[in-house]
Amino acid sequence: MSYRRSLAALSLFLFCLTACTEARAQADERERAVAEAESLREQIKLKGPALLSVPAEDRERHAEFLARPETGLVRLLPREKWDNVLATRGGGSCYSFHALTHEYGDTSDIGLEQERFRVGFHGADFGFINLVGDAPLEEVTLEHPSVVFLASYVPPGTRAEVDKLWATYASAGLRSGEYVYRHSLPAQAGKTYVLRSVSYGDADTLVAFRVLRKDSDGSYVLLWKTLKKFPKPLLGRTVAAAGQ
Repeated sequence: MSYRRSLAALSLFLFCLTACTEARAQADERERAVAEAESLREQIKLKGPALLSVPAEDRERHAEFLARPETGLVRLLPREKWDNVLATRGGGSCYSFHALTHEYGDTSDIGLEQERFRVGFHGADFGFINLVGDAPLEEVTLEHPSVVFLASYVPPGTRAEVDKLWATYASAGLRSGEYVYRHSLPAQAGKTYVLRSVSYGDADTLVAFRVLRKDSDGSYVLLWKTLKKFPKPLLGRTVAAAGQ
């Protein structure tokens, strides 16, 4: 074999060896990345309950209030930061006062996103939220002026009626006297709100809550109480199906 051919063969061998080495290195790097990502995912999963927890000091401070039935303390995480990160669906940004869970689902009553509290998440489901203001949570009862409308409101019975409601309500809200009830409001620390959440086929709940504070991670801690639970709401087609 001539010197030139030998040199060409050696060059080809070295090229192939280098390519194989780089390919192996890339494969090893990807395997390490996958392993690290899996490890981080497991760590975040384990940290989920801690991220959603409320300090014991808060529970002690409000122990007398929390001793009453249908009350609680909950932390909401900002959806834009934690959704698809935590194992909890919705990233801990939602809560169901009916099912007592952060898991985003059919009975989710409230959500936190972009510094706003939101209600109404699934299909025809909807809700109202109103800022009561500085009133202590103990003073917000079914007789409170801001609650009377929500306590007496009868949800639409058909999907067409729900759609008609949304056509105006989604943009302008629903006015009753001096109050305007909306589907989202800015989240404000130190303020009291009232909320009614209608989940067709599941639950209809009226709740008052006070925002104790906003923490440095963007989460909000809420002290809440259920004012009233209404009969399970049904749409016209649901009623028809149930009668078959």
